Amino acid sequence: MSAVIALIRGINVGGHKKIKMADLRELFTSLGLRQVRTVLQSGNAVFAADETDLARLQQQLETAIRERFGFEAGIILRGAEDFKAALDRHPFTAAQLDRGNHALIAFLSALPAPAAVEALGENNPGREVIHSAGDALYIFYTDGAARSKLDNKRIERALNVVSTARNWNTCQRLLKLLGEIEAQGN
Repeated sequence: MSAVIALIRGINVGGHKKIKMADLRELFTSLGLRQVRTVLQSGNAVFAADETDLARLQQQLETAIRERFGFEAGIILRGAEDFKAALDRHPFTAAQLDRGNHALIAFLSALPAPAAVEALGENNPGREVIHSAGDALYIFYTDGAARSKLDNKRIERALNVVSTARNWNTCQRLLKLLGEIEAQGN
């Protein structure tokens, strides 16, 4: 049994691609996933799975969402250890973490090219602090993410990867659920 976090891109944003979390939990459970829990309405799920091939599981989940809800929704999966490692290697200061809704981790589908990360930072018109480590981008939105020009589309275009970001507060909630699922075992 593996504990897994699914970060679903772009659902329930601006009234588009609507999925009720109860329906998402039901769908995941119908696929054999256990202890399925969701956080917020923005596509965060934590669950136990027997499947250890996350690429295969990702394809199954994306196909199931397309068939059940009628639209594409990209998913980035992280196993428990990978998610914890991403949080452990954050570069945020204590003062930045006190503003947890301004500290975001963009989870990436692949390792970005170092030159692309450097270019993203150099060409960014805002005051965001950007740091890259592994398959994650750590961004502190000094003026808040809502007004920033450094949005997910810009990140994906610059790095040529799929990305979905979660703020520090949401990551902590996911981490708590992950611990509960791991503690329960199967």
